[in-house]
Amino acid sequence: MPDVGQPAPDFTLLNQDGKTVKLSDYRGKTVILFAFPKADTPGCTTQACGFRDHFPQIEARGAVVLGISPDAPEDLLKWKKKQNLPYDLLSDPEHTILESWGAWGEKSMYGKTYFGVIRSHWVINPDGTMADSRIKISPEDSVNGAVRLVVG
Repeated sequence: MPDVGQPAPDFTLLNQDGKTVKLSDYRGKTVILFAFPKADTPGCTTQACGFRDHFPQIEARGAVVLGISPDAPEDLLKWKKKQNLPYDLLSDPEHTILESWGAWGEKSMYGKTYFGVIRSHWVINPDGTMADSRIKISPEDSVNGAVRLVVG
């Protein structure tokens, strides 16, 4: 898991359109990267739409937003269109990046344990270093914390 002050590990994933996106493509910009368990579920929609609603302020600061989940690109595209999300959603079906960034682990629901995405966000400085890392955070706190850090 990348620590605050350390370089953010580069990665390459497909976006909702099946196009390759590299984190390093955004060097020179602040990046809000948020991890969500599953497209078109209540908590994930709250998180994604929160970033959507603040997107004009984020963009005005020269920053970008990226979402990441194990969902397939076509599922991400459907959700992006449904919610009018103005940023890329990245597909990590093997959860390689999610695991290496500390956002994959044991969870429990209704008394059953399983492995899945731990809702998280990271803010990456224009120079590629980590400015913030929040693992296991509520949708609202994720949006509010990341936006406050970027927008002020």
